[in-house]
Amino acid sequence: MVSRLLPQSPLRRKEILAAYLFLLPTLIGFAVFIVGPMFAALGLSVVQWNLLSAPQFAGLANYQKLLSDTRIDDIYLTTFKIALATMALKLLLGLVLAVLLDQKLHRWLSGFFRLSFFFPYVVSVTAVALMWSFLMNKDLGLVNYLLGQIGIERIPWLNSSAWSPVAVVITDVWKELGFYVIVFLGGLQSIPSEFYDAAQVDGANRWQIFSRVTLPLLSPTILFLSVIGMIGSVQIFAQPQILTDGGPGDATRTIVMYIYEQGFRFFDMGYASTIALSLFVVIFILTLLQFRLSRRWVFYQ
Repeated sequence: MVSRLLPQSPLRRKEILAAYLFLLPTLIGFAVFIVGPMFAALGLSVVQWNLLSAPQFAGLANYQKLLSDTRIDDIYLTTFKIALATMALKLLLGLVLAVLLDQKLHRWLSGFFRLSFFFPYVVSVTAVALMWSFLMNKDLGLVNYLLGQIGIERIPWLNSSAWSPVAVVITDVWKELGFYVIVFLGGLQSIPSEFYDAAQVDGANRWQIFSRVTLPLLSPTILFLSVIGMIGSVQIFAQPQILTDGGPGDATRTIVMYIYEQGFRFFDMGYASTIALSLFVVIFILTLLQFRLSRRWVFYQ
């Protein structure tokens, strides 16, 4: 407290000014691309606007429409199912692959595998979705051809309400898995070797070392990937849009697709903004819940 009351030296003030200047581009970006659109959506949620005529004040009409929308519950449920499936698979497969890559491999072999897993992550999501739409084609796709070689009948990956969500999940997991592998690998390599040495001295086997040493010390990494994974998965758009266009019916229609549909197909920007605000509230609550529950299972050194 005393240091705060004392006058700051010119050098200290220059350092603080330099810090704010370095932060300025990020602050400007946050204000323009995050805070600005949020206030814009809040303003649009109380008007009727079709992008062609002037906006007209509608009060709470869009919010009443949201509460009476018979489709939105099913669409939110579909979104959560896809999000939970993709999150679980990415966390599980990412951890398994990271543990395997963390073993002692030849340098070039380890680099090759890391690049192979990470490469899909840097490829355009549109290109990935288009590639998988060809691979999962019922009649001409490579996936059904390979399944046919082992006696499995052709699966309507993109035309069935049962299989189309599976196709979306597979595409998203294949696209994003490399990021999870790299982050998990960084978390594994940041664990001090002294913990493993102490566990081996105590006579712990491999499973005990993994469950009682690796997982607890990896919990901050798991929390980070869970939070950003949940936020990204709930906002999934391109994969179902390109693969199935939300169909059949609403089997793969996600909430972001519904926002796009209301805003740019039906030209109801007011209602689209209202749905977007509801999604913001849902993501905020889920994130808050994750951090609240993390107090029970996240351990920091």
